[in-house]
Amino acid sequence: MSALLTLKKRLSACRRPSQFRLETSLNPMDTFRLLKNTKWSWIHLQYVILFGVLAFCFAVVQFPGFWGKIGFSILLGTALTVPLTRQIFFPAIVIITWAILFYSCRFVPERWRPPIWVRVLPTLENILYGSNLSNILSKSTHSILDVLAWLPYGVVHYSAPIVISFILFIFAPPGTLPVWARTFGYMNLIGVLIQMIFPCSPPWYEDIYGLTPATYAIRGSPGGLARIDALFGTSTYTTGFNNSPIVFGAFPSLHAGWAMLEALFLSHVFPKYRFCFYFYVLWLCWCTMYLNHHYFVDLVGGMCLALTCFVIAQKLRLPQVQTGKILRWEYEFVIHGHGLSEKSNSNMVNTGSPYLLGRESFDQNPSAVAFLNGLNNLELADVDHDWSIDSSSPSRLPSPAATSTGKASNVSSSIFDASHIP
Repeated sequence: MSALLTLKKRLSACRRPSQFRLETSLNPMDTFRLLKNTKWSWIHLQYVILFGVLAFCFAVVQFPGFWGKIGFSILLGTALTVPLTRQIFFPAIVIITWAILFYSCRFVPERWRPPIWVRVLPTLENILYGSNLSNILSKSTHSILDVLAWLPYGVVHYSAPIVISFILFIFAPPGTLPVWARTFGYMNLIGVLIQMIFPCSPPWYEDIYGLTPATYAIRGSPGGLARIDALFGTSTYTTGFNNSPIVFGAFPSLHAGWAMLEALFLSHVFPKYRFCFYFYVLWLCWCTMYLNHHYFVDLVGGMCLALTCFVIAQKLRLPQVQTGKILRWEYEFVIHGHGLSEKSNSNMVNTGSPYLLGRESFDQNPSAVAFLNGLNNLELADVDHDWSIDSSSPSRLPSPAATSTGKASNVSSSIFDASHIP
C-alpha cells in the first residue's frame, strides 16, 4: 500500500505539459515528405535487409495464396505510411519481420535446406561439460517438477515480453521501450536465421530416434510437455509442437535468449533486483533441459546472442537511468547510449527550462538530448511518446541546440533519423 501511495505522489508531481502528442493524421503524403527529407547513411541498410527477408517470405509462403499475400502486403504498407498507424507498426517492423519469417519456414522447399546436424550438439555437450546434462536432468521426472518446469517454459515465457514492455514504458527512461522492441526483434530474427542455416536436432529427437540421420519430414515433439497435456487432459502442446514451423531449431535456444534479454533490460532499470531476474534465467534454463527441448550448449548460445544484442543496444541507444528517478515522466532529459561516463552527467546545467540542456553540456555530449526534437521523427520512438499526466497540452519544446545558441534548429525531420530518439 505504501508503494502505491509513493507512486501516486510521484505521478501527481509530474504535472508538466507534454512535449508530444499522438499523431492523428491519415494523410500518407506526410510520410512521403519525411522520406524525401531523409539523409541516407549505412545504418539504413538494415531496412534493405528487412525488405529482402520479407520478399523471401512472400516468395516461399504458400498459404495464404498470391492474392492473400498481395492483400497482406497492401495492409502492411498502408499501416507503415498512414501517420496514425505507422507510429505503432514501424517501431515493431523488426518483430513483424521475425514473426513472418518464422511462419514462412514451414514452406521452404527441402532442396533449399541444409542437412540436419544430429550428432554435433550432443558431441559438444560431452566435450565441453563431460556429460549430456539434458539427459541427466530429464531422466528423473515428477508431476510437481513438471508443473514447476511448465509454468516458466509454457506460460510465463510467452506473456513476459508484453508485461515487460508495459513495465519499461512506465518505469524506464523515455526511449527504453523502442530500444527494447528493436533489440528483441533483431535477437529473434538472427536466432531464426541461424536455426535455418544450422539446423540441429533437440534432445527429444535423440530419445525417440537415437542418433540416426534426420529428415525434414519428421514432425516436432512436445518432449516433456506431453506430460502436461496428459496431466490437464489437453493436447495444446502436442498439437503446437507437431505443427511447429521449425522442428530442428535447437541452436540457439530462443527460450534462453528471451529470458536473458528480459533479465538484462530489467536489471538495467531495477539493478537492486537483478539477482531475481537472473534466477528466472537459471530457472528457465533448467526447464528447457528437464523438458527435453534443449541441450545446455543451446542455452549458452541463446544467452550469448541475447548478451551481444543487449551490449550493442546499450552502447548505441539505450537511455541511461538517472538516480532518484522512478517514473518516465520524472525525466527532464535523457542520455542515449552508455559511452558517457557518470562524471559527464554532472555537467548537465539548467537553462531555465526543466526540459533543456545547457549549451556546454549539449556541445560536449552530443548524445544528450532533451527528448525528441521533432514530432514527425518516425524512428522507433514514435510509439514511445512522452504523454503528460492530467494535461492535454501538446506544446512542443525547442531544440536544446537552438535554444542554447540562439539560432533556429536546422535539424530536418526524417522518417529514419535516429539522432534524436527519445
